[in-house]
Amino acid sequence: KRGLIEKAPHILRPPKPPPRDRWMTREEARAMIDAAAWPHARLAMILLLSTAARVSAILELTWDRVDFEAGTIQLSDDLNSSRKKSRATVPMNAMARAALTEAKTGAVSDHVIEYGGKPIKSLKKAIAGAAKRAKLEGISAHVFRHTAAVWMAEGRVPMERIAQFLGHRDSKVTERIYARFSPDHLREEAEVLNLGIWAAGSPGPKNRL
Repeated sequence: KRGLIEKAPHILRPPKPPPRDRWMTREEARAMIDAAAWPHARLAMILLLSTAARVSAILELTWDRVDFEAGTIQLSDDLNSSRKKSRATVPMNAMARAALTEAKTGAVSDHVIEYGGKPIKSLKKAIAGAAKRAKLEGISAHVFRHTAAVWMAEGRVPMERIAQFLGHRDSKVTERIYARFSPDHLREEAEVLNLGIWAAGSPGPKNRL
């Protein structure tokens, strides 16, 4: 850039490590929530899981976007249109409603996730502490979002609807990451390759169809 050398040398870069593919079982998720040391951390983890939201959306969530009557949580902030990543408005399930109702009775600020009347900037320590107490490894705020999407895929929710829930603008992104978790993924293709030689559960060629 400064013209100090005639040609930039070739630099061999190591390959990128594979992405961490950690998600929780339902027992692990319950253990994490039960291990929360503070009410705001417990509420945050419940919302991360039940809304599949990014941690920034949960930390920035204000009570005026929690509609108990309609049963929805608006993760997007209408006053902030500069965000590159979209956010969804999601239904409030029974777990989220119960936690939000309890938190609302003691709310002292506009932010849903608060401590001492002030918004929380990070959940890293709270989640790390809960994971340590629950004796779980590899748990971060993103794992809650990933877990929610995996559970939806395992429950045969269509990729288009999972994409809407996650706030993905393109369902192809969702399908590339989560289609493999669906029990029906590639099942039709596998059946095309079936010769029908043996009956289901049979040990060998004696039970040919």
